[in-house]
Amino acid sequence: MSLRALWIISHGKGENASIRFSRRFATVEHRAKILSGSLYTAIPEENNFLQLLLTELGLSDPDKPYVALRDDCLYRPRSPALELRIEGPQRGILWPVLAISQGPLILACLPLVDAPAEPRPPLANLLSVSQGLTLLAGLQSFLLGSGGKADSETLSSHLAMLPSILLQVCPLGTPLDIPPLGPPATSAVAISSGSQKQPAWKTGLHRGRASVNVALTETVRSMQYGNRSRQDLWDVYGTVTCKCEVEGVLPNVMVTLTLPPNGSPLQDIMVHPCVTSLDSSILTSSSVDNYDGSGFSGPYKFPFSPPMESFRLCSYTSQVPIPPILGLYSLKEEDSQLRISVTLKLHESVKNNFEYCEAHLPFYNRVQMGTVDVKVSSGQLDVSKEKNLLVWGLGQKFPRSREVTMEGKISFSGSAPGPTDPLCTELTAYIKLYFKVPDITLSGCCVDQHSVQVYSSTKPRIVTSRELLSKEYFIWNSTGTAPVSSGQMML
Repeated sequence: MSLRALWIISHGKGENASIRFSRRFATVEHRAKILSGSLYTAIPEENNFLQLLLTELGLSDPDKPYVALRDDCLYRPRSPALELRIEGPQRGILWPVLAISQGPLILACLPLVDAPAEPRPPLANLLSVSQGLTLLAGLQSFLLGSGGKADSETLSSHLAMLPSILLQVCPLGTPLDIPPLGPPATSAVAISSGSQKQPAWKTGLHRGRASVNVALTETVRSMQYGNRSRQDLWDVYGTVTCKCEVEGVLPNVMVTLTLPPNGSPLQDIMVHPCVTSLDSSILTSSSVDNYDGSGFSGPYKFPFSPPMESFRLCSYTSQVPIPPILGLYSLKEEDSQLRISVTLKLHESVKNNFEYCEAHLPFYNRVQMGTVDVKVSSGQLDVSKEKNLLVWGLGQKFPRSREVTMEGKISFSGSAPGPTDPLCTELTAYIKLYFKVPDITLSGCCVDQHSVQVYSSTKPRIVTSRELLSKEYFIWNSTGTAPVSSGQMML
């Protein structure tokens, strides 16, 4: 993305608007002439541009509510990309002019559209529009600070810095990086004499103790039928996310994932582009191929040069022999009632220490619930008759037997219809489990503090964590029909 021009406009209350800073980039303008050909429209003089922009934004002519150039019925605005229609000898349309305003400032830029002027390309296809708006938001944060306001002295000081800053961050009209949206870390300008990995216009560096956070999350899905004629399915998907907060230059880091001696090799590994080198054997194991247990079993080393923001270092799949919670769900219709029977068993390999664990039992395509006579062996049962829903809160631990049960009857005698679902007709019903288990993964994969190496003169605090989450974890009624997949579940 390149800029043809950039403007900083002051428009305070009770004051005449004025251009406080502007910059045009001749080399980009030359490219615009070549791309547009006979449809090229030159950028007008400063005063003319200012008047056109204020008219388009509705900030000029306060005593004249109707402005034909802006309010004509034939004109269709294309926000956030404004078009300025230039009259006179050099008539034409300047598009797309991007503008954002906050407090006393209006920031505007004209990005280069790297496509023919006619037919006009859709905004959704123009990456330069989103990048230009992001650039303006970054400059706005620099000029106004984290609170979105700046006194006249501070604003003047920051405006005086813009020429030298633009030489570094936007040489010849092409930004070197796109700043993140949102306020800066601090309103003071920090200029590093060394190599700087973060955007040059970011107005502050990390302050405080350096830290490296590595979080490993495994997500498990399951489709259990309780019927020998239908094969139960489950899969596990893992992600490793990192966040490095270091004052000054971000150091190189290496994260190592390890498996237990009997653990299944990780498969379908994908890594972030910041990873600098990787053993080719790490990428060869695929869940699509016939699994023979002979894949690379680690340790999995990921050296990388981290970006400034939190990012996903890698992702993988794993084949585990059994899902963490096995369930059996049975519904039978007896005398206009549903007899319900549920058994849930926590596998012995899973830590019996949940952050939360709930089982939701919805009943669709029926009138509202009447009498609910259901008992649970552990936990708490909440009944929502309006939603035809039972919510079984299992708490943070299963009992010592690692098995819980639910038994009872439900009648549906309400006058109003309950929720509907075209899939769950007659005895087609399911339980959906929601749970989170801290400090555990099904594959046994882990990353501890000692397996994170930071190549830096400072010693950052290293924080690691891992957890197991459920997603789309279904247990279907064994006495009814249920959707069946013929292949492996895929995330």
